[in-house]
Amino acid sequence: MKGLRVGTIDGLPPLREVIRAHDLVAKKQLGQNFLLDLNLTAKIARMAGDLSTCDVLEVGPGPGGLTRGLLAEGARRVLAVEKDPRCIPALEEIAAAHPGRLDVINGDAMEVDVLGHLTPPVRIVANLPYNVGTELLIRWLTPAQWPPFWESLTLMFQKEVAERIVAKPRSDHYGRLALLVGWRCDAKIVMHLPPEAFTPAPKVHSAVVHLTRLAGPRYPADAAVLNRITSMAFNQRRKMLRSSLKGLGPQVEAQLLEAGIEPTARAEEISLERFCALARIVKGD
Repeated sequence: MKGLRVGTIDGLPPLREVIRAHDLVAKKQLGQNFLLDLNLTAKIARMAGDLSTCDVLEVGPGPGGLTRGLLAEGARRVLAVEKDPRCIPALEEIAAAHPGRLDVINGDAMEVDVLGHLTPPVRIVANLPYNVGTELLIRWLTPAQWPPFWESLTLMFQKEVAERIVAKPRSDHYGRLALLVGWRCDAKIVMHLPPEAFTPAPKVHSAVVHLTRLAGPRYPADAAVLNRITSMAFNQRRKMLRSSLKGLGPQVEAQLLEAGIEPTARAEEISLERFCALARIVKGD
């Protein structure tokens, strides 16, 4: 079995045996799709860079395939947050094999305050549950203070979501998510995975995206104003901006022109730089 290379490093059994031993049938309502090939999980861990001086936050570890990859690749310490109590015994077995390097929290990542359990620098590496992945990403990108507690994010998503994260203007996937990411991060797709890499196999392909935080926003803009403008623009993305942004007031056409944007343009045509310029003008900066 391919996963045995890493399995022999940590002395733990192959993941299929772990799943059988703990009766861990993946639950659709939890967005679970287990990645069992430990060579693949180690490769994902390597995509996050040198982890030897970092704490790593992992969300949704399931039976611990990626967890084992992170530890095998030298992560200083891993904090694994798992909602499914059935997975905790399997994760505790991994913790016992790596004394002092793995802490496990049985809880919902949408509710758990992880900051008290992590020592900087912190990187987030996760095969995110499909049903909460995008929401978690947005939370990590929109903290009250920037820079955030994390240095980088290495996250697996459905391929379509990954393409939305790295999309450029005038492409089908370009929208608010790409703008939000591009404003404060460098992002790239670093790996593609087919459905058959998972158990059970999902109906879609997956991809791993690596995001590195910037020290500050790429262009100056007020976050709330930028969010309001891009929300209005992309909620009616087929309309001309002079129509979709008319809620900004009667001066919107003049503001668009001042920002270097044609009022007849549509949201998908406008770069992050132009949206930030418009946000500054609307705010009066």
